[in-house]
Amino acid sequence: MPRPEPQPVEPGELTRLALAVVRSDRFPQLSTVDGDQPRLRPVSPVKTEGFTVYVANLRSYSKTREIAANPKVELCYVDNAHDQVRITGVAHVVTDRAVLAEIWDSNPLLRQYLGTADNPELIVYRIDPTRVRYMREWALEYHEVALSVPPAR
Repeated sequence: MPRPEPQPVEPGELTRLALAVVRSDRFPQLSTVDGDQPRLRPVSPVKTEGFTVYVANLRSYSKTREIAANPKVELCYVDNAHDQVRITGVAHVVTDRAVLAEIWDSNPLLRQYLGTADNPELIVYRIDPTRVRYMREWALEYHEVALSVPPAR
């Protein structure tokens, strides 16, 4: 079987390609650290702005304790072509009432499960990226993606 040849990646296209992967994967994987043990689980982002990702969570979940102890996290997105984006970042608890209201209003699943935006179990994290990497399937090498996202056209 011949070795697959990945398509070349134009540096000027990296941001567009990476954002397309982020948009296509509804359930990226979130990694946290539990003491000296990595933990990985699928999440469903409730809002995404470029490479800044918002994730809703319940205070009783293990990742709440893990992020409180070490807010450094990583998200991994994979599309149907197996291209991937890894967003390394720092998770911050969102306290801005306007942002929380926007997320609450746009997510019927949150409303169905939690009943009210003031439910004390609800916690929303904003993951601020510190590094973004993109890789095409079979390329076996990551490309660094600029953190600043140009305005949409």
